[in-house]
Amino acid sequence: MGSRAIAKVLRNFEVCIPMKIRNNYNLHIGDYVEVESRKDGILLKPKTLIDKSQAYFWTKEWQEEEKKVDEDYKKGRYKTFKSVKAFLEDLDK
Repeated sequence: MGSRAIAKVLRNFEVCIPMKIRNNYNLHIGDYVEVESRKDGILLKPKTLIDKSQAYFWTKEWQEEEKKVDEDYKKGRYKTFKSVKAFLEDLDK
């Protein structure tokens, strides 16, 4: 992306991110950004907050298992059942 722009620090230290850059990162009012202090300046990174009850899904371990499941599905390594009863009977085998 590499866009650059100048923004003015306003009252209450608010900074308006220029439209071209907002559009590049799909930023909207109410979105969050991480603010990082660096030797050469300040870095803003768009962030998405995840509800704590859903955070497990985004762990490295869970995502690795999701990839395995997706691969199994693509290769047809799954079964379908006409009823819950049939599914439970298969589990008992």
